[in-house]
Amino acid sequence: MQRRRCAARKRLAPSRRRPLREVGSSLHGEGTALDRSRLKRKSEYAWVIEPWGRMRVPGVIYASERLISEMDDKVAEQVCHVAELPGIVSASFAMPDAHWGYGFPIGGVAAFEAGSGVVSAGGVGFDISCGVRCLLSELDADQVRARRKQLADALFKRVPAGVGSRGELRLDDRATDAMLEGGAAWAVERGYGDGRDLERIEDGGCVSGALPEAVSSRAKDRQREEMGTLGSGNHYLEVQRIAELRDADLGAGFGLVEGKVVVSIHCGSRGLGHQIGTDYLKRMALEAGKYGIRLPDRELACAPLGSKLGRSYLGAMRAAMNCAMANRQIITHLARRAFAEVFPDAVLGLLYDVSHNTCKAERHCVDGRELELFVHRKGATRAFGPGHEALPPALRPLGQPVLIGGTMGTASYVLAGTGASMDHAFGSACHGAGRAMSRRRATKRWKGGDVVRHLAERGIEIRSPSLRGVAEEAPGAYKDVSEVVEAAERAGLARIVARLEPIVCIKG
Repeated sequence: MQRRRCAARKRLAPSRRRPLREVGSSLHGEGTALDRSRLKRKSEYAWVIEPWGRMRVPGVIYASERLISEMDDKVAEQVCHVAELPGIVSASFAMPDAHWGYGFPIGGVAAFEAGSGVVSAGGVGFDISCGVRCLLSELDADQVRARRKQLADALFKRVPAGVGSRGELRLDDRATDAMLEGGAAWAVERGYGDGRDLERIEDGGCVSGALPEAVSSRAKDRQREEMGTLGSGNHYLEVQRIAELRDADLGAGFGLVEGKVVVSIHCGSRGLGHQIGTDYLKRMALEAGKYGIRLPDRELACAPLGSKLGRSYLGAMRAAMNCAMANRQIITHLARRAFAEVFPDAVLGLLYDVSHNTCKAERHCVDGRELELFVHRKGATRAFGPGHEALPPALRPLGQPVLIGGTMGTASYVLAGTGASMDHAFGSACHGAGRAMSRRRATKRWKGGDVVRHLAERGIEIRSPSLRGVAEEAPGAYKDVSEVVEAAERAGLARIVARLEPIVCIKG
């Protein structure tokens, strides 16, 4: 393993500054524009909010001039609130796709020392271990376009999608607990894919330390019939053309060939993860005073990492991570079966699978010291550089694939972690385009049927059980994903490898 210099990231000390003006609550994506007077420009793509009041560390937002100008003021407020939490290290970070969410901003990253820090359910989010998986193929895009309607129908038939969608699998208590402990490996043992897939999944497809007993009966009940389903919202299965290779060497190493087709799967832990978030946020909010924690926002409810509640949440969250990886593994199997119906010789190998709603124990360098930190990434993707021991051997010399979801009418991207990535936000990057307006506002502006017809005219087949869901996810409801990934690259968070354009999209 290559060891990088440990002195690159500094522990930034608080300084006296005037407090931020009070910001009223507002609907997601429809609030006040970010107050630029609060920001100190550190570089062309990094903006700093110096510590004031109870902030223990600065806030850092990575963004271009345009993205900053379009960002909601709530993002800055939440970045500052996160910076008040006990044991936080270095800074409270926000990625270029950041928008405000529950407690932490979506696109937020924060790391806490193992001894003095906290774990926050709001810092992980409700869709625990939501992530992206990318499958490679040898199919030419023109070949797939010619049969895209048939392929779309086959995928839509095979892969359940939408609110309340149910899969073919029915899990009893014993099988549920085994899945929560075994993750994608559990799915492979039951015939969903094979062992080669596990080599290309974060953590080998199974996170250690999962505690099924820390997951409520209600959470388990919600998941019994949801394995192998996409769910709703921004989740999707998309067949994509590799439209451009920006880095030919990395592209070749990843198996990406311009003009070929890949398949991206974006989903998480479904109802189980949401219920775990709900259960533990309530408990953490009620017990915060017991641990002497002052919460700047009730939605930032947290518990000391070493407390009984903190350990219990970590165990439940890790079980949800295993659930999400098992879910994507089953969907992969279903997608392969659908492809086989239309293209019998198609082989869909796995490039990588990485989550973007997690809290993970990692070792990072701060002030020349290697520390064990618990890194919260909420709507942010891990982006480890070449040589990191957490990467599979085949990818270790190249750096970690960073899979960025776009919209069904624009593009998605494959990026790669670099050596410099590790010196920014604990090896983290953006995760998608990021919403620019609320779902309610989107449905007032677009009709789902119109979106489907417009995309069909462009050669993009959409299948969804809900036209309202399509309207909520209209491409115009999101930021410019190309602007987001360019900002991520220029900020040093990751390197752009390839641009992917949609051909077929199955939407929840």
